[in-house]
Amino acid sequence: MAHTIVEAQGVTKVYRMGSQQVHALRGIDVQISTGEYISIMGPSGSGKTTLFNMVGGLDMPTAGRVYIDGADVAKLDPRQLAWLRCRKIGYVFQSFNIIPVMTALENVSLPMTFAGLSDDDARSKAASLLGKVGLGDRLGHRPSELSGGQQQRVAIARSMANDPAVILADEPTGNLDLKTGEEIIDLLKQMNTGSKVTVITATHDMKMLRASDRIVWIRDGAVEKIQNRSDLDIREGTIDGEST
Repeated sequence: MAHTIVEAQGVTKVYRMGSQQVHALRGIDVQISTGEYISIMGPSGSGKTTLFNMVGGLDMPTAGRVYIDGADVAKLDPRQLAWLRCRKIGYVFQSFNIIPVMTALENVSLPMTFAGLSDDDARSKAASLLGKVGLGDRLGHRPSELSGGQQQRVAIARSMANDPAVILADEPTGNLDLKTGEEIIDLLKQMNTGSKVTVITATHDMKMLRASDRIVWIRDGAVEKIQNRSDLDIREGTIDGEST
């Protein structure tokens, strides 16, 4: 039986805006197995990024539980939570979030240094990861010297720095052109299949469906449906016969 690496049980998130309450999540139940490629999809304001932040330990639920590899995220103290984020989860963001004054090599090696790897070992592993994402000849380049797609490749290499169990990618193709976005999707899928790492994306990008094992559709803070990729009829410009 497949090992459950991420589980959300009755996850609710309520934000207070003055005297008003905004219900961002309304009792989310999701189980994700090791090695799956999951896309969380839904319209703007549906709650998919909020759910993403819960799964990544970047925010805590108002009610319910989130488990990462069996650990209840809400019960971890700050030190334990930092360890979990460093060792178990790799993050990829729409805006890349790589450090402008650092080279590609330095950006990728930094999480390994935080995890206690020696400088030499961190640089060697970072160079290897950058090679795997097609940037072996850009080790000394800073973000300003790289295209958007190359910066996102650096971010993906960085996400793999500490051999995470899960990669969380929030709109990873959102700032990229069509061709580059397809390359990033292919790269995430390669990491998923080659390293057996679980990939969870929050995305609007319908192209992501082709790489996904399952799609979690979110609407108004609740799970509308969960579909297997094999059950979808995906043709150019359409999903199940409807225009995308």
